[in-house]
Amino acid sequence: MKVILTDKVKSLGNIGEIVNVSQGFARNYLIPNKLAKLADEGNSKQMEDYQKMLSKRVAEEKAAAEAIAKKISGLTISLTKKIGGNGKLFGTVTNTELAKELEAKGIVIERRMITIDNPIKNLGEFEVVAKLFKDVDATFKVKVEIDPAQAEEMKKKQEAAAKKKAKKEAEGEAEEVTEEATEEETEA
Repeated sequence: MKVILTDKVKSLGNIGEIVNVSQGFARNYLIPNKLAKLADEGNSKQMEDYQKMLSKRVAEEKAAAEAIAKKISGLTISLTKKIGGNGKLFGTVTNTELAKELEAKGIVIERRMITIDNPIKNLGEFEVVAKLFKDVDATFKVKVEIDPAQAEEMKKKQEAAAKKKAKKEAEGEAEEVTEEATEEETEA
C-alpha cells in the first residue's frame, strides 16, 4: 500500500516521501496517528498540493535541523560516572542520558536521533553522531570521567594497601633477621 508520509518516521523516511508499506501498518499505525495519507488516484490533485505544502515544511525542518547541528557540532558533554574495580563503568552511557544532558544545555533532540556506534563502557572521550535530518548530521564528544568521591576513595584504598604491603615486607625482613640469628645461636 502506497502512502505519503506527513511526518518523519524513523524506519521509513521523511516528510513528503511516498513509501510502500504493508496494509496493516498503514491502517493501524500510520494513518490513525496522522503520520501518513493514502496515495491513491482519487487524491492525486490533493497530493500535488500537499506535496507543495510538504516541500515548504521539509525546507523549514531542514533549516531547523541545520541550526541545531551548528550548536551541537564541536560540543563536549562531560559525564561523571562510577566505575567498578576493573576500570569499567557500571552499565553504559545511553542515548537517553545524552539527550537529557543536551536538553540541560538548551538543545532539545529526540533520543532516537542520537547514534552511539560502540557502547560507551569505559572512561575517556568518545564521538557521538546525532542524525537530525536526511543528510544533516552533527558530531559531538562525550567525555566520561570518574566520580571524584569514588576517585578519592580508591586513592585512599590504594594508599592503605601500599602501607600494608610495606609493613608486611618490613615484618618479613625482621623475621628473616631473627631466623638467621637463632640459626647462628644454635650452631655455636
